[in-house]
Amino acid sequence: MIIGLFLVLAAGASPRAETIGRPPTDQELALWDTDVRGPDGAGLPPGSGSVSRGEALYAERCAACHGEFGEGVGNMPALIGGEGSLSTDRPRRTVGSFWPYAPSLFDYVRRAMPFLEGHTLSPAETYALVAFILNLNGIVDEDFIADAESLTKVRMPNRDGFVPDDRRVWKGQRCMRACRSAPRIVRRAASNGENRP
Repeated sequence: MIIGLFLVLAAGASPRAETIGRPPTDQELALWDTDVRGPDGAGLPPGSGSVSRGEALYAERCAACHGEFGEGVGNMPALIGGEGSLSTDRPRRTVGSFWPYAPSLFDYVRRAMPFLEGHTLSPAETYALVAFILNLNGIVDEDFIADAESLTKVRMPNRDGFVPDDRRVWKGQRCMRACRSAPRIVRRAASNGENRP
């Protein structure tokens, strides 16, 4: 009995690889290969959408959370405003003040919007919503048609606001042992919810 169990366990430890399932088909991979790069728009799908079509879609699918004019409702974020606020103590990160590239906005809207219904908008609907949101922010005019070519040409107000992180910790390997200094405890949590030194 023990010898039989040993043989079964030894056979399970053999170098032969077990596989589960099968490799995905090209069609299955295409369903998940939907990322869009920001600066050059690589990955933007075929299709287009107008500001006027986006306005109708926005009223139907977005205004309940983001407000009729992109001002935000309750705790839901505003999509407009915030110009000049990023360097203040209370920055307002909106499409018009924070986003560096219009293709990134397309990617985000397609993946995550409407809230809890991501991936439900067609490419044409997404292009239209992005066109309308850009228009709300005064970035494009009301005749703008969003598509793979035009979105890469949109100059976002904060395009130059993102810079490479040149801090030493990000260059080369991160320190994992014998680092410059040991961490120092500056406070401890108290059971009553207050911090104490």
